Amino acid sequence: MSVFDYNREALKNLKIDDTGILDPLVDFESARQAHIKKDRSHRDKRLSLREAIGEFVRDGDVLTDTGFSYVRTPMQAYFEILRQKKKDIQMIGSPNSNQSYMISFGACSCSHNSYSGAEMRGYDRAYSRSVIEGKVRILSEWSHGSMAQGFKAAHLGIPGVFSKQLLGSDILKYNPYVKVMQNPMRTDPDPVVFVPALYPDIAIIHVQAADRFGNARMYGPPINDIALAAAARRLIITAEEIVPPGDIRSNNKGVVIPFTYVDAVVELPYGAAPGSMPGCYYWSRQWWEKLMRWACLTPENTKEFFEYWVFSSKDQFDFIDKLGGARWIANSRRTTRAEEYDNEDLGFDFSYQEFKTLETETGIYY
Repeated sequence: MSVFDYNREALKNLKIDDTGILDPLVDFESARQAHIKKDRSHRDKRLSLREAIGEFVRDGDVLTDTGFSYVRTPMQAYFEILRQKKKDIQMIGSPNSNQSYMISFGACSCSHNSYSGAEMRGYDRAYSRSVIEGKVRILSEWSHGSMAQGFKAAHLGIPGVFSKQLLGSDILKYNPYVKVMQNPMRTDPDPVVFVPALYPDIAIIHVQAADRFGNARMYGPPINDIALAAAARRLIITAEEIVPPGDIRSNNKGVVIPFTYVDAVVELPYGAAPGSMPGCYYWSRQWWEKLMRWACLTPENTKEFFEYWVFSSKDQFDFIDKLGGARWIANSRRTTRAEEYDNEDLGFDFSYQEFKTLETETGIYY
């Protein structure tokens, strides 16, 4: 592994003495070796979710969040990480909405922080409490754009990028990876930020369809996932359906992840639930409201919430039954199709019963 020179002000502010904990995220040599060693043969990579998480997610990994908060995010795979009691994981993502419960149950011990919450559903008090109480260690602070540039640099195989991101922000004082430098193309003063290429150990990306080799078709905003597929040392694809290779060749619009990056393929219908999957199902707004507005208020609430939804559910089908089963499936599919103008939206009622308190809760999640 190489020797790295980090932003000293940030190291001091974050109280990081042993910088070895930072190295894996920017170690190009080890990432390159991991990719060179990948088996690029056309082989069947299908595994169960339990098998894929057990083999490819390892204690101490740098795990990147994918999708966007609750949109096309591999929620059910993250829940399986909790069930398998993985530990000492560093998490990075933009946003990092799924770090909170990983911290609460001991899976995540270190955070590369960007933003945590669920927009109008509420602020993530559990994440804030974990930081204040020292249950998680902040290793770096990022903006959405600067983190995306780091992933893209890894995708392109370059050491990093010069950017105007973060200038004028105190984030520079809390990110050991970035440095302010003079623009080498200018003779007059022109500060730029060097953002290094970022290489997570493991990424799990949920897609609409994949073949048994790992070629993956995605619909909707890719966010950082195309770059992350190339950047990550290991990659698990979870898919709503597994299609024949001929279907991938014939319908190649949206086939943005090639099999050469992929280590495992998991057939996982409803793998993004209770989040949304463009073209397939809408997110459970009530579930996220209850998480943010009630479960995150206290550690006791968090434990009770996840015991019911995750630890007492053996798979995504148990989870869907608790959301409402066939009614949730039908309603969430109709809602997302109408919202995307693939179904008639004239006369469709997008309203729902908002979760506010336990006393007024309806128990309906669609």
